[in-house]
Amino acid sequence: MARPTPAAAKTERLLNLVIALLSTRQPLTKARIREAVPDYQEGNDEAFERMFERDKDELRALGIPLRTEAVDPFFDDEQGYRIDQREYALPQIELEPDEVAVITLASRAWSQASLAGPAAQALRKLDAAGLLRDDASVAGIEPLLHTTEAAFEPVRNAVLSRTVLAFDYRKAGEGGSTPRRVQPWGLTSWHGRWYLTGHDLDRGAPRVFRLDRMVGRPRASGRPGAFQVPAAHDATSMIRTSHGDDAGATTTVRLLVRDGAASSLRRRGTVVGGRDGWDELQLEVTGVSSTVQEVCAAGPEVRVLEPEHVREAVVAALTAVVEVHEGGGEG
Repeated sequence: MARPTPAAAKTERLLNLVIALLSTRQPLTKARIREAVPDYQEGNDEAFERMFERDKDELRALGIPLRTEAVDPFFDDEQGYRIDQREYALPQIELEPDEVAVITLASRAWSQASLAGPAAQALRKLDAAGLLRDDASVAGIEPLLHTTEAAFEPVRNAVLSRTVLAFDYRKAGEGGSTPRRVQPWGLTSWHGRWYLTGHDLDRGAPRVFRLDRMVGRPRASGRPGAFQVPAAHDATSMIRTSHGDDAGATTTVRLLVRDGAASSLRRRGTVVGGRDGWDELQLEVTGVSSTVQEVCAAGPEVRVLEPEHVREAVVAALTAVVEVHEGGGEG
């Protein structure tokens, strides 16, 4: 039988210590604690003292109310330890129906195996607590997050741990790739694509990278916690700016709109031409994301003529929808 890892052994020891201190109303002396926790019985007295002192600090750092009290109220020469059950127990958690619905929806968002387990476990805990999940209230909403890019997992891990990433990146319209070293700030889905925002160490400036343009699997470089993410970091704004979708800039968008279709776009634009049952429409927009959504909603009734980045955004969004339906709703 394989021996447990040091981390697993420590977790088991701390759990045994908590159980021992919770199961008594009277403070336990160090001698009694050593008898109750198997790991403390190994080694000499000095090793036990060091291990027990570390474990006490660990429990208190975790917020567990470990008390030191006199074993005999009439004689305070011997100290003991216990955990007050009233302070240790969590208060009853009350969730409103809309909050339960949000948790249910969030658990369904991640269909990847790496996150499906924790999500299912969270829902089981809700069920055990007697909270009824209102699946009907989120019927028809399937926020499936596509993570088919091989780079997704290492990028996600680097963002969470604040570890520098190294990878080869292929820019749009270029055949080759160049090595990049980045402090990863955020991982964001935008118009059907996943983007990494961060600080490019080689170029000394913030940059945006599309995950499907990373060549191979990104590699962690250095230790976790090596940098701080700027408090003012706004990933979506960075991505929009990189696509020419700056909120303060005006963009001219030219569309082909089928006769009688897309009335909302027609109200905002000007007809500048036409051909074979289609009108050529010109719009001046500040930030194109809402226009992309309107074009996608119109489906085959609207086609983007220019600019190129708006057409790419529409194609990416519609492609994501097609992939969901062709995959049977599995992300």
